[in-house]
Amino acid sequence: MTKKGAPTQRARSARGGFHRRLLLIFGLQLVAIVLACLMGYYDVAPVGAVLALIVIVSSLAWLAAQRAWHSVSVLAQLVGSWHEGQVDPAALRPDRLPRHVDADVAMLAHSFHRFANRIAGYNERERNFTRDASHELRSPLTVIKMSTDMLADEPGLSDFGKRSVERIRRATREMEALVEAMLILAREADNGQSEQDFVVNDVLRDELIDAREMLHGHPIELQFEEPAAFALHGSPRVFAVLCWQLIRHASQYTGQGTVLVTVLPGVVSVCATAGTDHDPHLPGQQGFEYAIARRISERFAWPLDLRVQGGNSYVAEIRFPQPLPVPA
Repeated sequence: MTKKGAPTQRARSARGGFHRRLLLIFGLQLVAIVLACLMGYYDVAPVGAVLALIVIVSSLAWLAAQRAWHSVSVLAQLVGSWHEGQVDPAALRPDRLPRHVDADVAMLAHSFHRFANRIAGYNERERNFTRDASHELRSPLTVIKMSTDMLADEPGLSDFGKRSVERIRRATREMEALVEAMLILAREADNGQSEQDFVVNDVLRDELIDAREMLHGHPIELQFEEPAAFALHGSPRVFAVLCWQLIRHASQYTGQGTVLVTVLPGVVSVCATAGTDHDPHLPGQQGFEYAIARRISERFAWPLDLRVQGGNSYVAEIRFPQPLPVPA
């Protein structure tokens, strides 16, 4: 116990040495300047010699302070050369500091090194999770899709069996969209999606085809209006997942009726109107789909505004700060 605590006690006693060293340097400088001024005042030394002595003392004090500051400068360079995505935090190893380093600087270096190791561990676990989840979740979904397609073509399948197959198929597609959204949000540094210029209207048309299939059997009509058109630079898959989550949320809010998707200049809106017997609520306060849409919008800096108008009219708007013109 004594052996284990002795180095810690010595480290604690050595902490603050950097400040004491600076105090000693500038204290000696002050004493030397005062003595030089007194020598000049009492004509012990000529004025030129006094000025030269002050310059020499100040230069020596500056060099001593620079030497004391060197370890801090080296640590700053090490921290500046390290970045969060760097897997190996070896750049922050404390042994890269000068040999005779102040205890405060050494403690700071150890803390940065431990922090860098934790960040590297988080990044490694993130990569492992997204890789394993992408494979282990998508593979069974693919098998389920293939099996339902084969089962749907089976001759002699009863009407109840066909309805069951369609429900399984819709649930599988919804699960695919959910897995895609969760993987997008799980990736911290890289969204895992290839960025490109895409036309918002084209992506929405394709997404609405799949959305109508997934909403098949529900008393909901999905409409699309495009009085405007614009393009974006980013991931079309991320954009499609965001819009699908809002469509799902609007469909659950209204229960039945019409869900209207509209493309305006730099804005995509999703509107739905609930029936008169519908118990209205503020959809932004509940709903897993909206929570995912909100997190995606915050991740990619696409502001999302959700409100209820007239007690039963659901309006969600996604604004895109940097829309691009549609290529001719």
